Amino acid sequence: MTLPRPFIQQCQNLVGCNNVIADQASLRVYECDALSAYRHLPGLVVLPETAEQVQAVLKLCVAYSIPVVARGAGTGLAGGALPVEGGIVLGLSKMKRILAIDPLNRTATLQPGVRNLAISEAAKAYGLYYAPDPSSQIACSIGGNVAENAGGVHCLKYGLTVHNVLQIKLVTMDGELLTLGGSGLDVPGYDLLALAIGSEGLLGVVVEITVRLLPMPCQTQVLLAAFASVEQAGAAVAAIIAGGLLPAGLEMMDNAAIQATEAFVKAGYPVDAAAILLCELDGMPEQVVADGARAQSILHDHGATEIRKASDDAQRKRFWAGRKAAFPAVGRIASDYYCMDGTIPRKQLAFVLKQIAELADHYQLAVVNVFHAGDGNLHPLILYDGNRTGEFEIAEILGGKILELCVAVGGTITGEHGVGVEKIGQMCVQFQAAELQQFHRLKHAFDPLGLLNPGKAIPTLHRCAELGQMHVHQGQLPHPELERF
Repeated sequence: MTLPRPFIQQCQNLVGCNNVIADQASLRVYECDALSAYRHLPGLVVLPETAEQVQAVLKLCVAYSIPVVARGAGTGLAGGALPVEGGIVLGLSKMKRILAIDPLNRTATLQPGVRNLAISEAAKAYGLYYAPDPSSQIACSIGGNVAENAGGVHCLKYGLTVHNVLQIKLVTMDGELLTLGGSGLDVPGYDLLALAIGSEGLLGVVVEITVRLLPMPCQTQVLLAAFASVEQAGAAVAAIIAGGLLPAGLEMMDNAAIQATEAFVKAGYPVDAAAILLCELDGMPEQVVADGARAQSILHDHGATEIRKASDDAQRKRFWAGRKAAFPAVGRIASDYYCMDGTIPRKQLAFVLKQIAELADHYQLAVVNVFHAGDGNLHPLILYDGNRTGEFEIAEILGGKILELCVAVGGTITGEHGVGVEKIGQMCVQFQAAELQQFHRLKHAFDPLGLLNPGKAIPTLHRCAELGQMHVHQGQLPHPELERF
């Protein structure tokens, strides 16, 4: 669908000709996010530089009934920034200024295009940092983090984006600028800040964010523990938390992930281990030493065949560099991979990993497991070849079964990637009709014309009926498990 020429000209008048992309070749850059299996060419890309320009562009889109998909750095893994038919992409990458750092109140105020890692780099001079650290933090933007409620390897102790944002400024579809949250720990009224964080661009466009900064830890210690089975590693995760420890990060990788990552990064991982755990402890020196000894004892008691302690900061960074490079490392050994994102209770880790292995065998596709073990956030990477007819569709089915398994054991279909277009079918599994209707009422309250990121995250009841999906009560497995696939 070709957009009206007057609309394009008015966009150019509002943001400047250099900030409007209309030629086919340049539009290809914006046809997908990091979930590249889904692609759609946008009708236009508009790149505002100020909140006022965002307001003006949205008002113009309402006048022409043009759908809008907000886009950050394009690192999302659920198709949340996939363009829609007859719509524009509102790219926020040029809104990348750090507006203020307040070391006394330990906050930073930012435009949405600021990279996640750039926040900590700017705050380092004050002995502060921003805790949420997605694996893509070198590239992903804080606006996208807010839209998806991103986490990272340290979210076990320090929380997700929602726990580290104090205030946002949000532009609604009709161009109104709202301030949600505040500078204090709490504000009166409904918690609209938490509602907006993780709303995937369906309620408004975030144009400013105030985040909480934390003091850099006095001391940090990282342990790498190797195990002869993934079940033992899963049991060790539960035991560490049950033992009263709260690591800053507790990550797990299976053998396939270990081998791919070691070949790519040379992080010093034991390539013969069935699974490894990375356990980071931080805080006051005395506490770190005591917690480290306690963690080593628990790991030994639960079958660790080897435990390595990072000897210095350089080795600590190498251990983490391997984990954060796991996705691109796996990309070197497979034509394509489909990255899932579900969350389960920690006590179910061993059971769910066994079920995933059985599902992979049933659908004859390899699965590499990399995940935030401490909070049960799984990232199974389903390997497939997109050049083979029907293989991606099989990967989608397998991914859907994994997500349904997460719900069945008391978990959820997403931990930090969002729903986008990828998991919209599984939303029908997790939520009942009344809950979905309430989601739609909230959407309508903010965006009555339905122009913001339409068709994403929240399925219609009609869609759920067409898919034949039925709500699964959390914690109640079908019998036998997932009806044996």
